[in-house]
Amino acid sequence: MAPATATASASGGSAVHDSADALEQGTSTQLRRRYTGGQTGELADDGIVRSRAGKQEPAPPSVEEAFADLPVPSWREQLTVRAFVVGSLLAVVFNVILMKIDLTTGINPSLNVCASLLSYFLVRVWTKAIEGMGLLRQPFTRQENTMIQTCVVSAYGITFTGGFSSYLFGMSGTIANKATEANDAQNIKEPHLGWMIGFMFLVSFVGLFALVPLRKVMIVDYKLTYPSGTATAYLINGFHAPHGSERAKKQVRTLGKYFSLSFLWAFFQWFYTAGDHCGFGSFPTLGLEAYKNRFFFDFSPTYIGVGMICPYIVNVSLLLGGIISWGVMWPLISTKKGSWYPETLPDNSLHGLQGYRVFITVAVILGDGLYNILKVLGRMIEAFVSRYRNRNTNTLPVSHDGTPVTTTETESFDDKRRLELFVKDQIPKTVAFGGYVVLAAITIGCLPLIIPQLKWYHILAAYILAPALAFCNAYGCGLTNWSFASAYGKLAIFSFGAWAGASHGGVLVGLAACGVMMSIVGTAADLMQDFKTGYLTLASPRSMFISQVIGTAMGCVIAPCVFWLFYKSFDIGASNSAYPAPYTIMYRNMAIMGVDGLSLPKHCLTLCYIFFAASFAINLIKDLMPKKVAKFIPIPMAVAIPFYVGAYFTIDMFLGCVILFIWEWKNKAEADSLGPAVASGFMCGDGLWALPEAVLSLANVKPPICMKFLSRSVNAKVDSFLAKE
Repeated sequence: MAPATATASASGGSAVHDSADALEQGTSTQLRRRYTGGQTGELADDGIVRSRAGKQEPAPPSVEEAFADLPVPSWREQLTVRAFVVGSLLAVVFNVILMKIDLTTGINPSLNVCASLLSYFLVRVWTKAIEGMGLLRQPFTRQENTMIQTCVVSAYGITFTGGFSSYLFGMSGTIANKATEANDAQNIKEPHLGWMIGFMFLVSFVGLFALVPLRKVMIVDYKLTYPSGTATAYLINGFHAPHGSERAKKQVRTLGKYFSLSFLWAFFQWFYTAGDHCGFGSFPTLGLEAYKNRFFFDFSPTYIGVGMICPYIVNVSLLLGGIISWGVMWPLISTKKGSWYPETLPDNSLHGLQGYRVFITVAVILGDGLYNILKVLGRMIEAFVSRYRNRNTNTLPVSHDGTPVTTTETESFDDKRRLELFVKDQIPKTVAFGGYVVLAAITIGCLPLIIPQLKWYHILAAYILAPALAFCNAYGCGLTNWSFASAYGKLAIFSFGAWAGASHGGVLVGLAACGVMMSIVGTAADLMQDFKTGYLTLASPRSMFISQVIGTAMGCVIAPCVFWLFYKSFDIGASNSAYPAPYTIMYRNMAIMGVDGLSLPKHCLTLCYIFFAASFAINLIKDLMPKKVAKFIPIPMAVAIPFYVGAYFTIDMFLGCVILFIWEWKNKAEADSLGPAVASGFMCGDGLWALPEAVLSLANVKPPICMKFLSRSVNAKVDSFLAKE
């Protein structure tokens, strides 16, 4: 999730958005179950398979013994030219895919599996071609595969931490003009490619240095699970194991097949989109009245693929949220027009129906975020207390779900081998501490030149607080796989915005401080996820760190360029456009509320209180209930996502999970093996079409046909009008 995120957010922590905070845990848990424990149980890091009944079963065959005859490349040999060539290519692909998803719905699924599959496929093609000419010098190893995956994930993670669908674009005049408050010049910063790239470089690297000295403590001493990192590692190990090559080839063939179908389908649909609300994406599948309330199937392979990756409860929660909001709440509130809010207000006014949509969604997001921050802090305290009590015994402090484990640990061959190589290539502490201080100083000096409203002492305060928050986020992510970068970002919005004040550009200060904080705490969690993957694939921590730095640098250029391409090609931010960027208005209004409050429509504040409390309470009930009951309770964050956007994508995602359910029912082993490949193909093919579509738009090449759907009465009027002509 990153999450969703995600899944989805990330490694998994990189797929983190407001929605990915809710999606990521379930997504990566599902992936980890597929690639580690199978149907009978789950593999913990102590080498013991624990069945769902809680019984211990014999440990599976050693992973590292299967690779014992293969030499481990040095850290320099793991950093190959082909790895970074493939990484840069995939970084462009995944930035386009995630930018499209993010600007459409705000969902940010975890694409670690996609990155691993595609990197394996591309390098295999590369090495086979060179091997056929007798020029292959270095075989493709799992360590190199890990480098590529790390590079790609760090690059596309900038799509989220860069705030292109949240705080960064929320600074623009396009979003500011949706509200009557704080839309003066000192609270607006229009997007421009130059300053966006500079902003990314200034804020995106500091988090890489924040927790490097604690990598052994987090992964070896505390044995934090980092489920997304673990799932990715088992997938990569499976690709490169002698017995796993046939399965990997089948997965790659499946991915290629569905990638081609998805891309061709997107290309075919383009011909019918010559005007607004034209084409298959506006097909009133459930009727015209449902279409007006954003209930329709839009024939998007991307969201079908996302639905196949996300757990069933996430998809059900999303659909339930669409039904509650667009099926019940908004139609009922719209009948109060003239009573609860003036009839003369336009549809996009925050003092009218749009205000209910935005602020009720914000209330659910804040309620869910507050609960989960408190939950993770509680888990951390519990884990530390457990570790202190067991300091004289050789026990595991936490399991994959964050609960204390009392089983005595026996160090296996895998553990010894991994520990030996994990501590071999140390990253000097002077590099970590010095890098953090130097980069922080550069940011403090340069960032106010880009955003003058943000003063040097604001940034200094953020960087003093950031390491502690980064540790909390990385530790909590290791326990629960939830990265709360966006939650810490919201705290920065309120605190720094209020500190600056309304008369000193507080809205812009809050949004910029959100970016600084999100970048640090999000990147720190991502790095630990990647270190966990490297630990399980015997990749050198030094090469992993270098790959992360190079990938981040790629993302700082690629992500703004991809956003700029979308920005110049499409009407981003408009409520009725293909790319409404729904979270931008929410982030901006949080900043306005943090500075000087906001006038809301009648009863809106009461409804916000109710939904905030309900979000908090549902999360609490979900955790207190037995797991067999809790798994059927909806996730509040996922329920809230369609409140503003609409229900159309939830139908696509629900269809995706129905396809997977039927597939698992008929052949679970095949679905577990090939399901992620099919989902990856759907997302990559359809998502990648956005790139040529944007180029065609910039070249002023228009689709030739508009396929639009009319009611019978409107069609009769059109026929009559045309007959007169």
